[in-house]
Amino acid sequence: MSKKEDFFNAIRNGDTATISSLLEAEKTLLESKDDRGSTPLILATYYNQQEITKLLLEKGAGIDATDGSGNTALLGVCFKGYAELAELLIKSGSNVDHINSMGATALIYAVTFNRVNIAQLLLQHGANSGIRDARGNTALEQAKMQGNQDLVNLLESSTQ
Repeated sequence: MSKKEDFFNAIRNGDTATISSLLEAEKTLLESKDDRGSTPLILATYYNQQEITKLLLEKGAGIDATDGSGNTALLGVCFKGYAELAELLIKSGSNVDHINSMGATALIYAVTFNRVNIAQLLLQHGANSGIRDARGNTALEQAKMQGNQDLVNLLESSTQ
């Protein structure tokens, strides 16, 4: 098994010690991608590995690096619903308005997957609710299509 495979397996398994030692030996692992196109940071956040996410950020991982679909770690945590990681990424400087290959933003993902707390956090940090996805829908229009009144109210109050 290669160092890169060991590194990505350590991320999946939450093995912070192995990650640290592999990064000490080969810093380029920080910017590598696995066979699915995920960066170490994207993979760590996908598995809700908070300590590893913090470690990778401290070591200089590209916070807005993308996977094969143009998703950043922030888009992934909005999809998965990991509010604590969303807050960590936002406070660490992640672009709240990054647009992936489908035209979606973190806010559109938060709304699509009914993550009210994350949508609120994104709006508090300046997320643009007027961005339209590839189908031409804003986050508010998505909330209305889903009949999600809590999100409709949140988004309407943020645009006034």
